Amino acid sequence: MLRARALLQAGCWCVVFGASAGLAAQGAGALTLADRARRADRVVVGRVVSVSPAWQINEFGDRLIISTLRVSVDENLKGPASAAVDVEVEGGTIGTLTLHVSDQASFAPNERGVFFIRRTPRGTFAAHLRGQSLMKLDASNRVQGMALTLDDVRREVGAANVR
Repeated sequence: MLRARALLQAGCWCVVFGASAGLAAQGAGALTLADRARRADRVVVGRVVSVSPAWQINEFGDRLIISTLRVSVDENLKGPASAAVDVEVEGGTIGTLTLHVSDQASFAPNERGVFFIRRTPRGTFAAHLRGQSLMKLDASNRVQGMALTLDDVRREVGAANVR
């Protein structure tokens, strides 16, 4: 009887914590492009030149694969102008081990995108709002998986008065 009660109580806690985690992950929903731009330190449009995965310890003490994307900058939509920027994203492959992060786009060399980035406490740049911060562009300058174009992004970021 005591064992059944303990199992039921543990099951209830799993449901409560699972629901809380799901709601926290959803947050208040996706932010507008203008809000993302206001909160980011930089917004750039560019092409990934290289991807360099490495083991790193995150701010929570977890050992993860972090890939540094070397981005050749085509346009600086917010922040200081630069020809290139390194952006750290969770995920990547080291040897036979791959870490895929479901809420972030992964990039390969020669892929283009819009990057909303923030400076980390270590002084590097990282995706500002995880999956909402990395937007892959296709050959016709459309954001992959969305009805947005690069012109839409430029217009929204410009309307945020972020320069």
